Amino acid sequence: MPEIDFWYSIGSTYSFLTILRLPDWCKEHDATVCWHPFNVRTVMNAQQNIPFAGKPEKSAYMWRDIERRAAKYGLHASLPAPYPISDLALANQVALMGMGEGWGKRFTEALYRIWFEDGVEAGSEAALTEALHRCEQDPLPILARAREPEAVEALASETEKAVSHGIFGAPSFVVRGEVFWGDDRLEDAFSWVRVGHVV
Repeated sequence: MPEIDFWYSIGSTYSFLTILRLPDWCKEHDATVCWHPFNVRTVMNAQQNIPFAGKPEKSAYMWRDIERRAAKYGLHASLPAPYPISDLALANQVALMGMGEGWGKRFTEALYRIWFEDGVEAGSEAALTEALHRCEQDPLPILARAREPEAVEALASETEKAVSHGIFGAPSFVVRGEVFWGDDRLEDAFSWVRVGHVV
């Protein structure tokens, strides 16, 4: 069965819903999902898309919508979480490094829990350090490496790949060239994997 490519960006609020339910969801559906961190802020800035800044009604709806959906999935969240995050790029550079070293998923899940459950802003040094501790990594050398040009360029390259697939927001799922945007499209992506259309 072809895998689902999961494109997410730490800093995306709705990605919380996918990231914390995805491991159990994959077991339940016997599905293979490949995680891809990218910089959604770069993509949205290029599109002049600023979804919530200066839009209090839309922002209030977002938090209430996430609260409803979190309850549906049995996820705990203390909302609103600190938003936007300060160093989105660094958080995703760490996650991308982790994907190559086998601890990226655990780091991402830990960081989202720290952000949404503990209320610590995900781009902060405190949150990044704690998330690395939770996945048994030494924060000082990893954060130093994540700030080096190689890590910056790696995230830029992944972001370009996301754009080349037609991705414009997070979370997004790609199956056989088809893009499904939003946490609520995960099931549609899985349907496309199984039967080639949405059921």
